[in-house]
Amino acid sequence: MAIKHVGRLKSNQRKVIVAYRTVPNDAQHCLCVQTENLTDSEHDALITCVESSAGQAAYEFAEAMHRYTLPDGRNMLTGFHAAGKLKKLPTASIEMTPDTKTTIGLDELNKIIAEQKGVTIDQLALNEGAPNTAVPPVEVDEIATVAPTPAPQSDNIETQTGLTDEDLAAKYRSDADRLFKEAKRLREQAEELAPTKRKTKTTESA
Repeated sequence: MAIKHVGRLKSNQRKVIVAYRTVPNDAQHCLCVQTENLTDSEHDALITCVESSAGQAAYEFAEAMHRYTLPDGRNMLTGFHAAGKLKKLPTASIEMTPDTKTTIGLDELNKIIAEQKGVTIDQLALNEGAPNTAVPPVEVDEIATVAPTPAPQSDNIETQTGLTDEDLAAKYRSDADRLFKEAKRLREQAEELAPTKRKTKTTESA
């Protein structure tokens, strides 16, 4: 069975989970979590999220990460932001591995998705409701073989991740709007394939 969002670095074959396939205003880069940089509990939680129905249904895996928590109670996405475990990498350095027999470069996959949607690669992230505020301020690091030192915990989300409560709220609203539209479209397609059968009331003859 194919699993979305799973890939590896072309340079050393180390496994990554792709949170955002493109970065707004910088479609040549993506945001990934390198699994070897995680603790065992973080790794298990991330893989559970990837393999969940929410993870596989998400257009961008970060949408599912927003709804999951790490074992210590932190939000998965903002927690990885804060700890420096979400890396900005060139899409050309990543190859996706949905199963053991299939590999495709992330840059090539983005081209295919853009063609299917009738948009440019630069428009992919913007059209899917991923505003700049959803992107953490991390540097491009293609290799990143050493786990970074976790940032000190604090109650100030803006200090840790560059995200304010207003930024996150805007992201949630954007995701909700997009998911609502997607659900409406799927419902319309379902009705076209098999219209809902309406129950009719019958009256007993005297």
